[in-house]
Amino acid sequence: MLTARSLSKDYGSVRVLDNLSFSVQAGEIFCLLGANGAGKSTTIKLFLGFLQPTSGCAEVDGLNPERDPQAVRGRLLYIPESVALYDELTGYENLDYFARLAGVTDRSAVRLRESLSDAGLAPEVFNRRVGHYSKGMRQKVGIALAIIKDARALLLDEPTSGLDPEASAEFHDLLIRQRDRGAAILMATHDLFRAREVATTIGLMQAGRLRRTLDAATVTASDLESLYLEEMGRRA
Repeated sequence: MLTARSLSKDYGSVRVLDNLSFSVQAGEIFCLLGANGAGKSTTIKLFLGFLQPTSGCAEVDGLNPERDPQAVRGRLLYIPESVALYDELTGYENLDYFARLAGVTDRSAVRLRESLSDAGLAPEVFNRRVGHYSKGMRQKVGIALAIIKDARALLLDEPTSGLDPEASAEFHDLLIRQRDRGAAILMATHDLFRAREVATTIGLMQAGRLRRTLDAATVTASDLESLYLEEMGRRA
């Protein structure tokens, strides 16, 4: 579903992403771990078509974001560190608005409310203005959009940064549900231990390179921490 083929990105003489190759299939969660500047966000922006690669390509369901941007975005949902919603609108109204922009045909009240509920938002806050929502509640509206849009792939850039442990755990439970319904999920994160809990595959990035790819089911939390520190200690 998501495929990086020898993907590289330069800014002038600086290479920020270097010959990156991996794939994420339906029903998988691929977590990219790495320090700031490792290339995680750049990778996600290339899949979204926000940036153009210097060489190689990113593909979404066999489509190139440069050549078919609308078709690609129709298959994706992007959840950044802070979901951009309209504070003066309610959670329900925000979902209705963004579902309309995404071309969702079934925007009935029942479908909208079901999507918000499936995303873990309490019914009593559906009609509360988003300006009064916590960060975790705003992220749930993003997940609700993935549900109502039936997004085939989710791209997440530090989605749990700033969440308390309970909200972070709840958000990752929602991701597992999206994985189980067949979504391909690519997530950039700093959270080693949550990544191990939810990921199918973990990629360790450093200085724009994918240094190591791990099967999350076969690595312990202690081993992951040791491998992460080892890779982060390497010179570029």
